[in-house]
Amino acid sequence: AALAAAAAMILTACGGGGDAGSTGSAAGGNGELNVGPAYTTTDYGPLTSSALAMGSNWQVLEGLYRLDRTNYSVSPALAAGDPVKVSDTEYEISLRDGAKFSDGTDVTAADVVAAYGKATAEGSLFAQFYTFIDSVEAKDDKTVSIHLKYPFAALKERLAILMVTPASADPDAMKSMPIGSGPYKYSEVSELKISAVPNEHYNGNTPATVDTINWNPLKDETARVTAAIDGTIDIVESVPASSQKDLKDAGWNVESKPGYGNAFMMFNTQKAPFDKPEVRRAFVKAVDKQKLISSALEGQAVEATSFLPEANPAYKKPATDLSYDKDAATKLLSDAGVTDLEINLVTTDHPWILALVPQIKSDFEALGVKVNHTQMASSDMYANVTDVDDPSYDIVLAPGDPSVFGTDPGIIISWWNGDNVWTKRRDGWQISDPESFDQLQTLISEAGELDGDDAKDKWGEAQDLLAEKTVIFPLVFRNMITGSNPAKVEGFQAISSTGLQLLGVSAK
Repeated sequence: AALAAAAAMILTACGGGGDAGSTGSAAGGNGELNVGPAYTTTDYGPLTSSALAMGSNWQVLEGLYRLDRTNYSVSPALAAGDPVKVSDTEYEISLRDGAKFSDGTDVTAADVVAAYGKATAEGSLFAQFYTFIDSVEAKDDKTVSIHLKYPFAALKERLAILMVTPASADPDAMKSMPIGSGPYKYSEVSELKISAVPNEHYNGNTPATVDTINWNPLKDETARVTAAIDGTIDIVESVPASSQKDLKDAGWNVESKPGYGNAFMMFNTQKAPFDKPEVRRAFVKAVDKQKLISSALEGQAVEATSFLPEANPAYKKPATDLSYDKDAATKLLSDAGVTDLEINLVTTDHPWILALVPQIKSDFEALGVKVNHTQMASSDMYANVTDVDDPSYDIVLAPGDPSVFGTDPGIIISWWNGDNVWTKRRDGWQISDPESFDQLQTLISEAGELDGDDAKDKWGEAQDLLAEKTVIFPLVFRNMITGSNPAKVEGFQAISSTGLQLLGVSAK
């Protein structure tokens, strides 16, 4: 099941360009694509945050607009063109003529309204992306009216995140095998195989280019590389840095792209002594990030000097310095009155995260701290350790990459720090320090209303606050290394986020 899902993910993500009104053949090209994503999931719904499912859905589901993750440009998908401005806070968007879901039913404005309603329902992680919207309504069957609370420059970028499925569809059914209006449709989504084939009803500008996409999720790094070299897969995600030469020697194209994917530390701010920002800062400063990069990550990462990577136009080096300094970290703990500390460090079981643990554990022990380490699958960690009443963990080390939603600072910052499960349950920031949490939400809102240097200054204030409070903070931003077999694949472009973008990719 994972194989097909991964394939679908890749195809949709690659799409972009072209006039929204143009039509293309729904039939695929010859052959099939076999891809090896690095993640697994059981939720393929339009509101999933799974790297695998989001990527496969890029080929199967559509939003009003499509985000090309090779350059983060935006083009019409279900929309017939750009939003038509009625006023500074009202826009109308017409749907593509003849757009149909893969079950043959027409896509209507009511489907878009329903998708927005589900995305902004209480408890949805996607709700934070649409706080600037007052309402979304169906003007008629083919026209959507969007009313904003205030002018917002990145409207199309945010609407590209909103995947549309039939309003009448059962939500649980959509999680197991969603129906979309994209160039491909799922033919099988099971525990063992995921596949997608051309959607015969598709009439948009990025038609299917192969007969079948198969995703073969391979969480184990060695298994992914082995499958690539022996020809089982044609495209491989998240190539280990140590395996680049092996793939190149086998004739593969290997590309390393700086990205937003990171290893972050999250603190239980409702548990002493991690209720004190200076203690949290001490543990971030205790980690020798450059050593992590040169050893465990083999140079394929950059140190996180702020919450945003330096590649982001809104980047600012914060006033609070969180770079490695063992002596400063020791003093922070001493000044906070912390001695004889024993902590519970919980990490996911992703291989590249586990590769960081020995050094991080050693860096913590150099402060005189006893470290108990537990590793588990992400789903188990969040369900059983962090998303519970009165969580007992002290520090979590895990991977994250919200750039699958785009690189807008509001998206990157709000994903971990908005009014959502992260701050309500996982790190408890809303409860432990509501004043500073509310301060950040105000900065996010104010920055969203601005553009140019004014917006950059406001995002700089947000980065200052995030570093000062150190509730969640990245240690490194990791390069995304992707491989493709040029003997079997044509038109593939690597992206800097998790997921594989496959629209327009052909099989030889």
